[in-house]
Amino acid sequence: MDHAADAHRTDLMTITRHVLNEQSRNPESRGDFTILLSHIVLGCKFVASAVNKAGLAQLIGLAGETNVQGEEQKKLDVLSNEVFVKALVSSGRTCVLVSEEDEEATFVDPKLRGRYCVCFDPLDGSSNIDCGVSIGTIFGIYIIKDKDNVTLEDVLQPGKNMLAAGYCMYGSSCTLVLSTGTGVNGFTLDPSLGEFILTHPDIKIPKKGKIYSVNEGNAKNWDAPVAKFVEKCKYPKDGSPPRSLRYIGSMVADVHRTLLYGGVFLYPADEKNPNGKLRILYEVFPMSFLMEQAGGQSFTGKERALDLVPTKIHDRSPIFLGSYDDVEEIKALYAEQAKSSSASS
Repeated sequence: MDHAADAHRTDLMTITRHVLNEQSRNPESRGDFTILLSHIVLGCKFVASAVNKAGLAQLIGLAGETNVQGEEQKKLDVLSNEVFVKALVSSGRTCVLVSEEDEEATFVDPKLRGRYCVCFDPLDGSSNIDCGVSIGTIFGIYIIKDKDNVTLEDVLQPGKNMLAAGYCMYGSSCTLVLSTGTGVNGFTLDPSLGEFILTHPDIKIPKKGKIYSVNEGNAKNWDAPVAKFVEKCKYPKDGSPPRSLRYIGSMVADVHRTLLYGGVFLYPADEKNPNGKLRILYEVFPMSFLMEQAGGQSFTGKERALDLVPTKIHDRSPIFLGSYDDVEEIKALYAEQAKSSSASS
């Protein structure tokens, strides 16, 4: 037995240790946020284990109900939602929860309330479970001013007010990417220890990428700026090589690749979905927060994504996020369109 190697393994930067280090930098911190995050991490570990066993435990397949978004619910969606709701409520640090699976927000029993609001998609991309494609959990955390008199209005804040955001991807490995507002860090679950270990410290997205990620099946319904951008990706006129198209159809997996390798992920509005398809509170905001923290940017076609103010908890928005220069290119195309339409009117 290699005792020296084992001793070295105890000197790892786990997610708990990382969050405690962050906490110690804020002397006024009471540890509430650290406790909340540890409950989210526990939920992620539980879901990771369930995803790994899904085929064996007959958790795959439809649960026979349809969720509020009109998607048929998978058994794993239902399980993951229950896991996160229970983990968050039992932390004693939340007062209101918004889940993709639940039509209404969940207001926590006053005896168990804390000062945080968590918006989450318990299992994003779950229609991909059957074919083994990466899926994930996305979450965003806000602070609520008055936990005892919390209302839905307190939840409908712009993304720039977010305190922390992250996602956990269940794929070839289980990776948790987190930002508490001071950069982005990635942790990988070591199954032998049951701990998330820091494997991607201080993630920075390349300023410009070579990949674009979009569902080209919707091309006939796109507006002019999106069509022009994708055309430029495929047939560049400046002599540069064409960009590679990569589209998995699972937002967590597509955004994770974009974050690490650079490029741009887009889910634009189209004639079929005039407000886009992705939900603001638990898909657009957390991913936009992470992108900006990693040095990229995020845009809706009209404004910075984190400046949006949702009016309902399941509101949707178009989204363009990724490398700074690539999103800048899309912004220029929208500005050009706005200029020409105001000139013609």
